[in-house]
Amino acid sequence: MNKLLEYILENYNNIISLTWEHIFIVSIAMVFAVIIGVPAGIFITRYEVFAKKVINTANIFMTIPSIALFGIMLPLLSPFNLGLGKVPAIIALVLYSQLPIIRNTYVAIKNVDPAIVDAAKGTGLSRWRLLKEIEAPLAIPVIIAGVRTASVMSIGITAIAAYIGAGGLGVLIDQGINRYYTEMVVTGAIMVSILAIFVDAFMAALERISTPKGVILGRKLEK
Repeated sequence: MNKLLEYILENYNNIISLTWEHIFIVSIAMVFAVIIGVPAGIFITRYEVFAKKVINTANIFMTIPSIALFGIMLPLLSPFNLGLGKVPAIIALVLYSQLPIIRNTYVAIKNVDPAIVDAAKGTGLSRWRLLKEIEAPLAIPVIIAGVRTASVMSIGITAIAAYIGAGGLGVLIDQGINRYYTEMVVTGAIMVSILAIFVDAFMAALERISTPKGVILGRKLEK
């Protein structure tokens, strides 16, 4: 334990720098994942014929091991000098994040109370206004839950992306293993875990805040 604390104190600046780099990679990937995943989830609620195909495609990406996916992207991005580094890491995270985001968006909107939707349609709301004023506000907590799952998962995958030069906390784990430096490996693993716990707690709080008061009251009445 003393050696671990000593290592952390001696390399504090580097650890913080790698942590911010890790956060940067995950944040950029989540922005693109949400931009792609949420509209895709909304789209398949309107056109059910594509729902199964889109979700199955997203599921296929989830079954590919991260190292294998990095290997697939290497020859595809190498002609653009982007085969290694942050770009393939971010692309991989975006692909891995699609399933929880698309599925949660689809399920959330489909599970909006039909009586509420019918009443809104009866007032003459267009599809866009129905989505904006009724479906989206009720679906947001579940969508955030999908983003929460994707974010925590991405933090772990980003650690593996250090093997393709993406940077982040995985650098500590990779270099520590190569040097047989236990303190370095443990520090990297602890920081990744702390980051995942923090993000999970933050997203859980955001999920609670975004839940409409009427929904919360309804749940209490059901109990």
